Amino acid sequence: MANKKGRVFSGARPTGRQHLGNYLGAIRNYVALQAEYDCVYCIVDLHALTTLEDFHLLRGNTAEMALDWLAAGIRPEESILFVQSHVPQVTELHTILSMFTPLGKLTDLPTFKEKARMHPHNINYGLVGYPVLMAADIALYKADIVPVGIDQESHLEFTREIVRSFNFKTGKQVLVEPQMKTTNYPKVIGTDGAQKMSKSLNNQIELALTEAETAARVMTMVTDPQRTHRTIPGRPEICNVFTLHRSFTPEADVERIAADCRSAKLGCVDDKKSLAASINRELAEFREKRAELAKNPDYVWDVLADGAKRARVLADQTMDEVRAALGLP
Repeated sequence: MANKKGRVFSGARPTGRQHLGNYLGAIRNYVALQAEYDCVYCIVDLHALTTLEDFHLLRGNTAEMALDWLAAGIRPEESILFVQSHVPQVTELHTILSMFTPLGKLTDLPTFKEKARMHPHNINYGLVGYPVLMAADIALYKADIVPVGIDQESHLEFTREIVRSFNFKTGKQVLVEPQMKTTNYPKVIGTDGAQKMSKSLNNQIELALTEAETAARVMTMVTDPQRTHRTIPGRPEICNVFTLHRSFTPEADVERIAADCRSAKLGCVDDKKSLAASINRELAEFREKRAELAKNPDYVWDVLADGAKRARVLADQTMDEVRAALGLP
């Protein structure tokens, strides 16, 4: 990869077809970062095993996710796009870094506590060690920058601590301490108007839906609960439909919609129709490209195979240095 400002790494669990929350919170940023950084993007299938029970879905979910990323603008000739398990060196580094990790630190992380509440009957070793594997993902490719949401800051700081510990105890500056690049996009609320957009909650709007399907999903969105009648003025500042207008509708129209909502000139039904039209306009090119890419099912796997090959070159270089620092024969 041509050297730019540095190397970016980011990974996401293979959840299948992506939705508006994924797009606004991560994918759009992934695409933009390619202009300034060498980007390494990973579909972290091993991470998914910590909570996934339907293992047979992994391959299909991986392909669908990669297809969405490519259609959105990830450029495989420029960036590295691959599947985590296709670079087995990550599990070796995970094992090594676990030796530098206090157990109490892992169980104190807010994300572990949240996952333990969500999966009380499946608190496995992999779930506890999730942050160490994440640290291995980042350190293996010597990422300078990791884009994270606010809810992931503790995990990245944990990675930085492990890297510092490894470098200090070995006396070698082998691993790179990554810097945070915080993504400031707020949490995307689902159609229920209450919780974060998620497939598990069935409150998502997927990118690959047809225009009609998108409109149908938007029409189910919860708006201002106070507005029980068309003539009652609305409060756009608390309405999830209006929040999404800010991401998909031209700014001048957004201000008009806000004013018309407050004066009851615009009803919720028409407001939703307007939002659906805005979303469909923005995603038209994405859907066209996705449909074209999907005509060749082997294309995605060819891209991922090439990405893994290039990622393994970086991984081998790092592991040679790690083993030497530890005195491993």
